[in-house]
Amino acid sequence: MSETPELDITDEMIAERRGDPGRLPADMDPWMRHTIGTIDRISLWSGRIVCVLLVPVMYAMVHEVIGRKLFVAPTLWAYDVSRMVSGAMFMMGAAYALMRGVHIRADFLYRLWAVRTQAMVDATLYVLLYFPGMTIFFLVSLDYAWKAWERGELSMDTAWMAPVAPVRTAMPVGAALLLMQGVSELLKCVYAMRHERWP
Repeated sequence: MSETPELDITDEMIAERRGDPGRLPADMDPWMRHTIGTIDRISLWSGRIVCVLLVPVMYAMVHEVIGRKLFVAPTLWAYDVSRMVSGAMFMMGAAYALMRGVHIRADFLYRLWAVRTQAMVDATLYVLLYFPGMTIFFLVSLDYAWKAWERGELSMDTAWMAPVAPVRTAMPVGAALLLMQGVSELLKCVYAMRHERWP
């Protein structure tokens, strides 16, 4: 009989090292624990609230398919609703995904490193790439959303011509949540560098 090979779950463990918000080590500095806990709870609740947006997306898609296929009555609004709400969900749920550690990354190298090395690389990338990039994205998208509200812009993709300002507002909101969660992740890296274990 051949032995069953052991399942490699290293990648899952990297994501799973992110515990529940509020469950932080006792030896963490109080200010750091408070900051990380507060930010993680905001990301947790924003992720839970954003999940509710899945309901209108599902309704729009089911309504469109049933109307188009069974009654030969396509809608004007279903495409715009599903596209816009899905985009808003993606943007505003990104901070929750970062908190949970489920963004795509090159774990095939990262998982082999010591915790201190992982934390140093993460911290360096947050400081050099993440924060500057997210700050620029936040400022550009804030201007983009502001102009959409100011001009009353409408979508030209369909005959429904839905207003685009609400969905464009999701971009700076999502970027702000990502910037905030980035602070939490950077503090976790600092803790991991000091203690050689992830909080």
